[in-house]
Amino acid sequence: MATDFTAYVNLASRALGAGVVAANDEWFAEKENLLKAEAPTFRPHTFGPKGQIMDGWETRRRRGASAEHPHPDADAHDWAIIRLGVPGVIRGVVVDTAFFTGNYPPSGSVEAASVPGVPSVEDLTDPSVRWTTIVPRGDLKGDTAHAYDVTCEQRFTHVRLNMFPDGGIARLRVHGEALPDPAWLDGLTVDLGAQEYGAVAEAASDRYFSSPHNLNAPGRSRVMGEGWETRRRRDDGHDWVRVRLVGQTEILAAEIDIDNYLGNAPGWVALVGSDATVDADAWFEILPRTRVQPDTRHRFRLSDVPPVTHVRIEVFPDGGIARLRLPGRLTDAGLAALKARFDTA
Repeated sequence: MATDFTAYVNLASRALGAGVVAANDEWFAEKENLLKAEAPTFRPHTFGPKGQIMDGWETRRRRGASAEHPHPDADAHDWAIIRLGVPGVIRGVVVDTAFFTGNYPPSGSVEAASVPGVPSVEDLTDPSVRWTTIVPRGDLKGDTAHAYDVTCEQRFTHVRLNMFPDGGIARLRVHGEALPDPAWLDGLTVDLGAQEYGAVAEAASDRYFSSPHNLNAPGRSRVMGEGWETRRRRDDGHDWVRVRLVGQTEILAAEIDIDNYLGNAPGWVALVGSDATVDADAWFEILPRTRVQPDTRHRFRLSDVPPVTHVRIEVFPDGGIARLRLPGRLTDAGLAALKARFDTA
């Protein structure tokens, strides 16, 4: 399932605020399991009052007519509605039936909708909501992670996972680009290097021990594995991660958090920036090479930083960084570009 879209942020992450807001049935296993961050697990011969305990979402077996479907037909099926943690443009979906073998659905599909505000379950299930098919109905296999590319450029807030007619699905991942509402960011000072505002760690020199996407993930890291860590260098080089910000930004400060990295902390760090609206290859200094301490959060006030669209954090020579925060505000040009993208998505 190694596909390009999995490099994008999981918009259905609980850490970003996603939730399973409704399902028509969850008889055997709870709908909330769909969004668990950890990989599915299975313990055979572990039974509860309703049968084998499954790490996923599992519905009862359909048996013809029901209160919901008094006249059964071929389209009768089960569904779950997921609120994305942040609205965005979806690039791909993973529907994982791990450990569901004799009880997986024969086919499934995924739809998406854009519903403003904070809609209730009743709002989302109203027939007036326009659902767009982003993954057409297709065959599913048991104990398999199914990866689907999505080409729709629309901004969505919710997805609906459908399975025909019933069964179990372990996990759902919805990878894409967060697209924040420019009306919210207008005039605010926020971390414009954060995933929730659409920033992406788009390149890294090394990702041997953990992903560079952890650098701008929500919250603070709890353990060493929740940051970005490189292998030990045996040359004269150094490691780095390039972060694309939500737009052209005026950076006011930087926070470089080395929580939980002790014997594997870098010795020094630096920040450089570039403005792709002018020259993407013209990098300039934001924070000079600076000594840092293990297991410590470092904060730097910045001044007179030119507008940037990209920031590269450099570590010397190698090591681990838990989080990078870049408080700032969009420039007028950055806000205008975000509005243009928002209006067409």
